[in-house]
Amino acid sequence: MLISQSAQGQSLNVVYPPLEHQTVSDRIFFIGTADASVPVTINGETIDQRSPSGHFAPTLPLSLGENRFTIRHQGTSQTFTVTRLPQTPPQPTGTTFAENTLLPNRNLARLPGELVCFEAVAPAESMVSVQLANQQIPLQPVATVDLPPNYSVLTDQTAPFEAAPTYAGCATFSQPGSYGVPAFQLTVGGETVSQVGEGAIAILSPLTFQITEVTAESGVARTGPSTNHSRLTPLPQGTQATITGREGEWLRLDYGGWIKESETRVFDSPIPNRTTIRGIRSEQGTDWTDVIFPLQTPVPVSIQQDAQSLTLTLYNTTAETDTIFFSENPVIERMDWQPILPDTAAYTFHYKTDQQWGYQLRYEGTNLILSLRHGPPAGSALQGTKIVLDPGHGGDELGARGPDGTPEKVVNLIVSQLLKQELEARGAQVLMTRESDEFISLRDRMEFIADAEPTLALSIHYNALPDNGDAIDTAGIGAFWYHPQAHDLAVFLHNYLIDTLDRPEYGVFWNNLALTRPNAAPTVLLELGFMINPFEYEWVSDPVEQQKLATALADGVEQWVASNR
Repeated sequence: MLISQSAQGQSLNVVYPPLEHQTVSDRIFFIGTADASVPVTINGETIDQRSPSGHFAPTLPLSLGENRFTIRHQGTSQTFTVTRLPQTPPQPTGTTFAENTLLPNRNLARLPGELVCFEAVAPAESMVSVQLANQQIPLQPVATVDLPPNYSVLTDQTAPFEAAPTYAGCATFSQPGSYGVPAFQLTVGGETVSQVGEGAIAILSPLTFQITEVTAESGVARTGPSTNHSRLTPLPQGTQATITGREGEWLRLDYGGWIKESETRVFDSPIPNRTTIRGIRSEQGTDWTDVIFPLQTPVPVSIQQDAQSLTLTLYNTTAETDTIFFSENPVIERMDWQPILPDTAAYTFHYKTDQQWGYQLRYEGTNLILSLRHGPPAGSALQGTKIVLDPGHGGDELGARGPDGTPEKVVNLIVSQLLKQELEARGAQVLMTRESDEFISLRDRMEFIADAEPTLALSIHYNALPDNGDAIDTAGIGAFWYHPQAHDLAVFLHNYLIDTLDRPEYGVFWNNLALTRPNAAPTVLLELGFMINPFEYEWVSDPVEQQKLATALADGVEQWVASNR
C-alpha cells in the first residue's frame, strides 16, 4: 500500500515512498505530483517524464545501506532516506553461527526412519556438526540458490540468485520418543563454539495414532508447513486424517497436505483413519446437482478441474463401487470413476460444454456432498443472472495511491457503482460486497460470494508495483484467475477491454488471491489500470473514461454470458 507523505498546503505532493523506508530492492520509484509548469528535481536532476497534470514516477537506483534523496519544487523540498537491506541471510562474524540460521528453528516430529535435516550458516572452512541423542551428525558445506518472492512475476524478475553458503546434513532415528533440542557445534581456526538450537525433535510411534478433525468451516491445506507454501483444495469441516508429522503449529496429514493445528481438534485412535466407498447417488435441483458419496468417516479430498471436466479425489479410501445413480443432467454428460492403488478413488464429471459454473464441497455427517452448479437459464441480455461486484479495499485499507494522493479504494467504488448501473440496465441482479467506504475483510468478501451463489463475480481493483517495478513504463489492464472455471472469463474480459478501449495489455495471470479463490461461481479479479503510472492515472481518474470503462465491461460480461449459456 502506498503511504502518503503529502506536504499540506504546498504544490509538491509525494505519496510514495515514506520519508524513512527500507527495502531489499536495488531501485525505488517516487510517486507524486506538482505544478506542471514548474520543474521538479531529485538530487538536482530534473524529472523529465511528467504527465500533463504534473504527475511523476521516476525510478532511481539504490546502493546498499542508506540512500538520501531530496525532491525540490518552487522552493519547497522533501528529503527521503531509503535504506537498501541485503537480500541474503545474515553472515557470520568471527567464530560464530550467523544469527537466526540454525534449522530446524521450531519443534519438529517425524516418523521412524524418516529424514531429519539440519542447516546452519557458519564461517567458511569450518567443521560443523550437530549433536542429538548421543548421535553426532556432520554438516557439510553446500552451495545454495534462492528464489525471489512470488510477486516478482509481476515485474518479470524471476531469475534465481546465489544465496549464502550453508552447512547441511540429515539423519534418521528409528526409536519413537522425544530426542530433545539439537546442539550445533563449529570449529574454525582452532577455536570451537557450541550453540543450542530452538526446535526440539521427536519421533512418532508407528503403532499409536493421532487423528486430526477439521473444525474450521474450510480448513486451509498447504503443500508445506507455512503460509509460504501453496494451497491445496480446502478440507471441508469434519474431515479427519492421521497425523504423520509436526512442525511448529503445523500438522502433516497422511494424504500429504499440511494444516494449522488451530483449525483442527486432535484425538488419539488405535487405528488410522480409513473408509470404504460403495454406492453413489445424485439429486438434481433447480440450480445445483448434489452428488452424495456415503463414507464411513470423513476423509481428505481434492478437486482438479480442466476445460471440460472436474475430478474429485478421495484419499484413505478403498473403492468397492459397483453401482452409481447419475441420471440425465443439464450440465454433466457422464461420470467416470477409477480406483488408484493403494487407497485412493477418483471420480470425474465430464461437462457438456467447456464452461463450468461453480461447485461446493461439504460433509453432512459422514456423507460427502459435491454440488455442481447449473448454468444460467436461457434468456436475453443478462436476464436471470446474478452478479457480485467486489469494490476492492475500503475503510482504513486504502489500496494503492495515485500521484495526487487519491486512494485506490475510491476509484474502485466509483467504477463498481457505474458498472452496477450498466449491468442492471441489461437485466442482471447485482449484489455488491460494499456500497460505501467501509472495511470488509477478505474472508467476509469470500463468504459473501459463496452465500450469494452468483452467476459470476468480479473483484474491481487498480494496480501498483513492488519497489523494483517500473512505474513509468508499466501500464494496462490485467486479469487474475485461480479456478479453471474462471479462466475463459478472465481472458475474454481482458482482451475485450483492451480492444474496445484501446488500452495497454498487462496480461492474464493465474494467481492465488483471496478474491479469485471462491469456487461457487467463476470469479475474476480485474486490475483496470495502474494508479502509480503518471500517464495512465490521468485515464484512471477521468470521470468520462470511468463511464466508458463501466459500459465496456458490462458489454463484455453480457457477451461472455450469452456465448456460454
